[in-house]
Amino acid sequence: MEKQIIWRGLLAGAAAGVLAFLFARLFVEPQIGLAIGYEEGIGAAREAIQHGADHGAGHGHPHSHGEAGGGITRAIQMNVGLGLGLLAFSVAIGALFAVVFAVAYGRVGNISARLLSLYVAGAMLLSLYVVPGLKYPASPPALSQDETIQQRTLLYLLMVVLSAALLAGAVYLGRRLASRLGGWNAGLAAAGAYVASIAVVMLALPTVDETPGPLTDDTGAIVYEGFPADVLYEFRLYSLGTQVVMYATIGLVFAALVSRLLGERKQTVAV
Repeated sequence: MEKQIIWRGLLAGAAAGVLAFLFARLFVEPQIGLAIGYEEGIGAAREAIQHGADHGAGHGHPHSHGEAGGGITRAIQMNVGLGLGLLAFSVAIGALFAVVFAVAYGRVGNISARLLSLYVAGAMLLSLYVVPGLKYPASPPALSQDETIQQRTLLYLLMVVLSAALLAGAVYLGRRLASRLGGWNAGLAAAGAYVASIAVVMLALPTVDETPGPLTDDTGAIVYEGFPADVLYEFRLYSLGTQVVMYATIGLVFAALVSRLLGERKQTVAV
């Protein structure tokens, strides 16, 4: 039974990966292109400042994203790389989704398989992306420094783990309090406990702020503007949209598949 549920989770994840790729390709990739253009422009401006006006524009060495190391072109990155990356990630999330569903089904009250599937999708989106993103939001190229990448990655992963663990604890707390406070009050108490604990975690973890400001020369004159705020906003908005598309697709596809499976099982048991 568990294997059948897992396989349905993998299938839902694959479908979600395709739709998430289409969304990201249409909306996220243009913002990445603008961020790369900014990175190349500010790199050339730095070269101009370092080597003087005579050497700046013609002999700078900005970062090249048209062709990465190993001959990987930008077109391959935005199509094959993005597609395979999102597909692999979505399938992994689909498998995790199926495991969480299998553990929760029958243990969180009298909830149908369809409704539980949507609840799990929403909870995973909230705890694995939305809440961690409030502390460490997604950033396009040119907004991070190479020397801090390990620190930022570890802090983000720690935030994800803590958010998921605290949400699971809040669900458990709500179930324990339901008999004494009632379902509604227990739910409010559990939600309050989750929000309070997440707030403490966010205050305790260090903040990462690497958004480039305006580049100035020795006289203080602005040589190159800071990173465009609208590009940063739209990148983060569409990145959230990609995750919403992925989790919504997993929840809906899995709900349709698992409800049929569990419905057939109940009919068999009844017979």
